[in-house]
Amino acid sequence: MPDEPSRVRVDKWLWAARFFKTRSLASQAVDGGRVRLNGERPKPAREVRVGDRVRVQIGEYAWEVTVRALSDRRGPASVAQGLYVEDAASLAARQERIEQRRLAAPPGTELKGRPTKKARRQIHRFTEAG
Repeated sequence: MPDEPSRVRVDKWLWAARFFKTRSLASQAVDGGRVRLNGERPKPAREVRVGDRVRVQIGEYAWEVTVRALSDRRGPASVAQGLYVEDAASLAARQERIEQRRLAAPPGTELKGRPTKKARRQIHRFTEAG
């Protein structure tokens, strides 16, 4: 990148790399401990350098990436993907988790329509008892 900044805050870099939709969400994730920088829990203003290792946990998915370039501007997704390189183990684990989720039965498949008279009585007993 020709106009690459020399220093970038970790929350700004996460936003520019499109891990989070807004910078405030990135800052909250860093404050909440869902982001690790070189194995440590950083503050949002901590600076990222090329070669740093970043671990990002979003929901049940985790990314282990190495910073390849710095940017404090959010651009197209193709440019954002050039800011980092993901570890092969991280990518494989994430793909495995996606596949497990795809193959799992959707929630509520065991429910079959309206409750029977017997089930309704059990529901009423349960809710009235509490």
